[in-house]
Amino acid sequence: MTQSEKQKQNGNEEIIKELCTGNGISYEKVSQEGEGVTVLEMFFSGYPRMVGLSYFPNLTTLMLVGQHIQKIEGLLSCPVLKELWIIECQLTKIAGLQNCLRLQKLFLYDNKINKIENLELLEKLEVLWLNNNQIAAIEGLTTLKNLEELNLADNAIEKIGHCLEPNELLKRLNLSGNKICSFKELTHLARLPCLKELGLKDPQYSPNPVCLLCNYATHVLYHIPTLQRLDTYDVSNKQIKDAAESTVMKKMMYYNMRVKTTHRRLAEMLTRLTKQRNQLQQHPVEQIRALNFALKNLERELSEIQSSSKKCSSKESPDSRDEQKCVMEGSSDNSSSAGDSVGDPGLEQKLFRKLDAIKDRLAFWKRKMDEIETIYQQEVTRANECNDMMVRFLLIELETVGNIRFEEGSTSDVWFSSCYDLVLSRFCAWDFKAYGVTGVKINRIIRVHNRILRLRFEEKLHSLLANEESSIFSQNYKKLLEYLFYVCDPQLPSGKDELLHVLENGFKTADAYKALGKERAVPLSNSISLCEQPRIEYLQSQTKAWGKTVIDPVPFRHGQIIVAKVFLGPSVQAQKSEPIDQVNYPKAHSVFRTRKVEKNTGTGEDKELACFANQHSNCDCSLRQSEWFVFDHELVLPEYIIDFEYITQDRPQPLFTSLLDKGTSTGSEEPSSAQAVPASPPDMNVDEKTLNMEPLIKPRPKMISLEEKTVLELAKANILSQITVLNLHGNSLNKLKDLSRLTALRKLIISFNDFTHLDDISHLSHLEYVDASYNRIQTLEGLRGVNKLKHLDLSWNQLTRDRDDIGVLRKHAPALQNLDIRHNPWHKTGSLRLTVIGRLKTLAHLDGVLVNEEEAAVALRMAVGFRITQGSLLVHSRTDRARPRSLSLLSSAQILTQLSKNKLGTSAELEPGWYTKITALNLDGQKVVRLVNLDKLQNLRWASFNDNMISKIEGLENCQQLEELSLDGNCISRLEGISKMTKLTRFSLNKNQLVCLNGEILEKLTHLHYLSVENNKIQSLEGVEKASSLIELYIGNNNIAANRDIYHLKGLTNLIILDLYGNPLIGKQENYRLFVIFHLPALKALDGDAVELSESENAKDVFGGKLTPDMVAEKLGHSNYTDILQLDLPASSIRTVDLSPADLFRRLRSINLEHNNLTSFSGLIFLPNLKVLCLNHNHIDSILPRLKTQAHLSNRQMLYQKVNSSGYGQQGLSKGTRDPAPIESLVPIMQSLEVLHLGYNGISSLANLQLSRLTNLKALFLQGNEISQIEGLEGLQYLRELVLDRNRIKTINETSFVGQVSLAELHLAENRIRELNNLQPLMELHRLFVGMNKIQDMSELEKLDTLPTLIELSVVGNPIARKMMHRPAVVLRLPGLQVLDGIAVSMEERTRAELHYMELQCSPTTNPALDINIPGLIPTLAKAAPFRVTNVHLTGGLYVSSDFLLPHELEDSPQHQTPKHKKLKHTSRVFSTNSRSLHAEIAFKQLRGGTNFPPTGLMQQKASSHLNYAYPNSQEQEGRYEMCCLAFRKRLLQFLLTYDLKQITRPSRLNKNKVNQKGLVYSYFNYVHI
Repeated sequence: MTQSEKQKQNGNEEIIKELCTGNGISYEKVSQEGEGVTVLEMFFSGYPRMVGLSYFPNLTTLMLVGQHIQKIEGLLSCPVLKELWIIECQLTKIAGLQNCLRLQKLFLYDNKINKIENLELLEKLEVLWLNNNQIAAIEGLTTLKNLEELNLADNAIEKIGHCLEPNELLKRLNLSGNKICSFKELTHLARLPCLKELGLKDPQYSPNPVCLLCNYATHVLYHIPTLQRLDTYDVSNKQIKDAAESTVMKKMMYYNMRVKTTHRRLAEMLTRLTKQRNQLQQHPVEQIRALNFALKNLERELSEIQSSSKKCSSKESPDSRDEQKCVMEGSSDNSSSAGDSVGDPGLEQKLFRKLDAIKDRLAFWKRKMDEIETIYQQEVTRANECNDMMVRFLLIELETVGNIRFEEGSTSDVWFSSCYDLVLSRFCAWDFKAYGVTGVKINRIIRVHNRILRLRFEEKLHSLLANEESSIFSQNYKKLLEYLFYVCDPQLPSGKDELLHVLENGFKTADAYKALGKERAVPLSNSISLCEQPRIEYLQSQTKAWGKTVIDPVPFRHGQIIVAKVFLGPSVQAQKSEPIDQVNYPKAHSVFRTRKVEKNTGTGEDKELACFANQHSNCDCSLRQSEWFVFDHELVLPEYIIDFEYITQDRPQPLFTSLLDKGTSTGSEEPSSAQAVPASPPDMNVDEKTLNMEPLIKPRPKMISLEEKTVLELAKANILSQITVLNLHGNSLNKLKDLSRLTALRKLIISFNDFTHLDDISHLSHLEYVDASYNRIQTLEGLRGVNKLKHLDLSWNQLTRDRDDIGVLRKHAPALQNLDIRHNPWHKTGSLRLTVIGRLKTLAHLDGVLVNEEEAAVALRMAVGFRITQGSLLVHSRTDRARPRSLSLLSSAQILTQLSKNKLGTSAELEPGWYTKITALNLDGQKVVRLVNLDKLQNLRWASFNDNMISKIEGLENCQQLEELSLDGNCISRLEGISKMTKLTRFSLNKNQLVCLNGEILEKLTHLHYLSVENNKIQSLEGVEKASSLIELYIGNNNIAANRDIYHLKGLTNLIILDLYGNPLIGKQENYRLFVIFHLPALKALDGDAVELSESENAKDVFGGKLTPDMVAEKLGHSNYTDILQLDLPASSIRTVDLSPADLFRRLRSINLEHNNLTSFSGLIFLPNLKVLCLNHNHIDSILPRLKTQAHLSNRQMLYQKVNSSGYGQQGLSKGTRDPAPIESLVPIMQSLEVLHLGYNGISSLANLQLSRLTNLKALFLQGNEISQIEGLEGLQYLRELVLDRNRIKTINETSFVGQVSLAELHLAENRIRELNNLQPLMELHRLFVGMNKIQDMSELEKLDTLPTLIELSVVGNPIARKMMHRPAVVLRLPGLQVLDGIAVSMEERTRAELHYMELQCSPTTNPALDINIPGLIPTLAKAAPFRVTNVHLTGGLYVSSDFLLPHELEDSPQHQTPKHKKLKHTSRVFSTNSRSLHAEIAFKQLRGGTNFPPTGLMQQKASSHLNYAYPNSQEQEGRYEMCCLAFRKRLLQFLLTYDLKQITRPSRLNKNKVNQKGLVYSYFNYVHI
């Protein structure tokens, strides 16, 4: 034993003694007592090495804290150890645990461990703490299946990856204090099904960078719904997780909408490119058509010549006459070439030369079309790449929950202009002179908002500034910030993905670039030429390697540059002798390498081309062009990505407009729309010369129909059964009549005709050759029985359905060898060739190209894969029971097939009932024709069958658990076969052939939230309303044209996203977007754009209350407008009317629009047969709206101007104008209108209404307005009824009723009229109502004498009506009056009025008692005191409620005598005042009923006679007085004899004289009191 070993042993003994002392164990007895020790603890010092543990073989817990232990050792003798603590020590490596197989808890935190290793054997380990170490990666935990708790806080971990997936029992995980900065890394934790507690920013540690991002907690809770605690916070509440899931789902809906919008823009772009291609190919197609026509003419002529030659050669006739006869037999009447061929032996050679020339020209034009097609395909490829890039950008935004955002700039953005100028200033044309490039055009600039990289950049920069000793450096650090360029190297393995990686994760580290064979730093440049050089060289080398003819001499024309913000820091120039490595430049943060460009050697012209951007003041080509190399990748922040294009001086005008750059390019050249490129004059001349070559073929007359005689002449045959060849080229035939009689026909040419089908050539059993090119054939259905057909030319037709048509050929033309189907508008062209070859196995040539064996084998394999078999189910299915938690826009079936590993085994390992385990199935792009063998998948939840050839939804009846179904890109034409899928939530049928949506089917899908049926042929939204739970509806690019279809969506209260883009409705409906937003106020997004609050307000202004045919259809439930007779829409908030075209409502007779917001009814003036119009309670002030100057229009009125039906902008009178326009200047309108209601509209001026234009109006109601003058009615000559009640009319002017010669009824109640003047023109007036006015004098009623036909009058509520005698006076004054104040004027009432009149006339000057010898009659008093009458009820119907005095003059006192009585006081017992109004009392009495006096007719008097109220006061009148008295007595006696006196109401008191007996006096007083 050496001295060092002795010292070490002595040291170990001291350590063991300390260990024993610290744990209360006697060192001397440790060997005996050690076996019983199970727990050892050492704190802070005294145990520098793990020695002496062999004395404790049964040790289960070992705790070492604060020691200087550098490695784990001595545990080989502790096989039962379960818990090990080695914390706050100096451990650098995990080792020496291979014998601790029972270890359950391992605590190694606060050490210097940099790697997780040597834990593979600890399979029982449950707790592992490795926090506060130097670990950079999670690894070495694969075998720890029982691990439940893992603490890796406060390390240097950046990525999580898939390292924790085997630890399925993990419940608690702490990763706080690390460098995790990506949300994508957190999604890996979703694969831990038992995870309950997660720490990423534990308060005891610093947070991860990812925790500082927006929506961090939402992202975590969505992906890990099983969490109970997050960062020490309790998140077990279900509401928290529901809120997180709701937020994420909304974001996914939003980005799904954005992606669909991007795809839609791509479709538009491709459509425009296709249109441009067709325009460009228009002239080549025309030339090819003309040349083909001539070619087939020549072939026919040549065939006839050759046929004639054979016939002539077969006959031996030396006689010239026989020779001529042979020629005539071989020729036809339509052609002379055959006949000339005998005389011209060189004709056949001329025909061959002309044929060759035409074929050369055809090849030339085909090359032209191929060039156009090549450029078109390049543009399509570029468009697809651009679309893919934008979609990837959107997906990155979604996956990072908005922490990375891409903003497309425009010229209005300040940063856009700055970046634009920066690129132009860094471009110098001298560097690109060798390539012919003269300039650069910027097409698009996208700004990158990467919050992750920006935080990292700022943190790194701040740490550098804090560590720098020089304060000057810290103060001037902004001068060291620079913008440099970076171009992705196409030679790198990452390829195109490098751009996305840089934008999302930043630049690679210096070591990563070194591993790729580059300098050990981030390569950048301040010059476009320097950073573009590797890409240019690579693409040029690729072009040379391909060896193809390049149309564009600049293969690198389009490019992308990343503009990065860089902190250069202390920088030095690179030395040629030393490689660029921070080791060689320890004090520098960056290194630059300059490149000097010699420009003085060029000519003067070259020097002028040195800078393309010399027009910009900020361009300075004298700046040094340098390559920069930054050692720290965290100091390089990508901020912009620029799409640009090189401009060449000698490049011809581009054939295709740069559609990708439209709207974003700021170049000096504006893109122009593509036009058909005219052929150059040399090409036209060559074609013309070729067609005019000898021999010239005379045109033949075209046949419209085919007759037997014509066929025999064409074929030069005697009977039809002998014809073997028939050439019908170049006619106008569309039907081959009786062609089946040509039983021997082998060759048929029908090119350049008008055929739409080939049914007529069916069952020609010997037919081998058919040329049907240049027709209008749309389908091959009907073709039958051509079993020997070998050659079929169908080019230049209208075939679209490849599968159906090829199926016909497969079945009925089994021997087909040559087929030409080019230039047809097939639905699916991508796989057309392989599909045809796979189904027609006998084909040797397709479209003029030989079918090789390799191509046939691929096509055959594709055809075999058309069936769903057990093998395909095993490969493409998954058995996951939970929907994947992923921020992906793919369907669940697609996500699971990409990510999930839960696959079924091979067929040999399958158990019975394995079908029921399948939950997800993805058969996209498998060429499936029918959905079969799926009936056993009873638990299938997610299925995708995109891009197949399915024509019918079937075979899914038993898949009732299905939640998501996608059938995009198929041939489905009907919505069926899904009625039992009641749990379906997402359904996609894009790119099919649907024409309608079955509401009965959708009604059964009660949980359907998402429906996408874009790119179909749907013509109506009818049926969608049945899907009541719908939230998202995508139905763009269909054939929906009627705006009333929007009403089908009004019942979908949950609908928040709607996409109708690409439907005819958008261009047809004015203000389409506002129209949809108005009718669907719950929408949050429409056609890919969010609905703004301002749009909702504008929609209300423009379409609020607009009565349209669609609104009528919505209200009535049908659109049979011609059947509508009456339209009743009160209180519907209607503000404008637009029932156009008016002819739809030609049977409409009556409209009721009460209680709306109309200001005019200009939209109604075009209704041709409208008779009744009710517009009460609106805001009508004119028939047509008034003209307002633009300066006085409000914002809302300016919006109204945008809608034609609002009426603004039409001619009319201003509000302040009192003088209406002359009647003759106003064109009559609405000539069928007879009844018009305009009550309660606030009308103040009748003149402004322009009512005179309604010339046939018969009834006009204007009650409840503010009219003060009766005017503007001059043109209403046929008006029969006019209602002006409740207005402000004071007087009736002379011109008020000038033209109303037919007016029969006039209502003027509740106005302010005092005088009844100027009613003379109303000669036909029958009824006049002037109640509740201010008429006081009886003389005003006398003016009604001028109305000879008046039969009804009402003056109720006027002061005159409160006078006692107004009614008898009116009755006597107007003898023709039948109704007064609403009460019929009876003959009895008229008799009493006459009696009273006679009494007044017959009263003497003295007052003797009446001498009437009737028993029981008491003489009247000579002087009767006046008495007051109250509440006297007369059985005749009049009820007087006001107190009035009956004076002496009404009795027998002389007129000059003064009364000497005292007025009686009112007492409540005798006299009472009636509180009911006169009108109400009349109605009350009429309801109670009463006894009317029988008519008497005391006197007849003409209406023109006047009553004389003067009493007789002379002798000459005494005789008349006596006669009157006798007549009065006689009439009174007759009255008393015919009436029961008991029914007469007796007065309660008559002055002071009580009369207690019945007699004539009572009836006399009662009669007089009237």
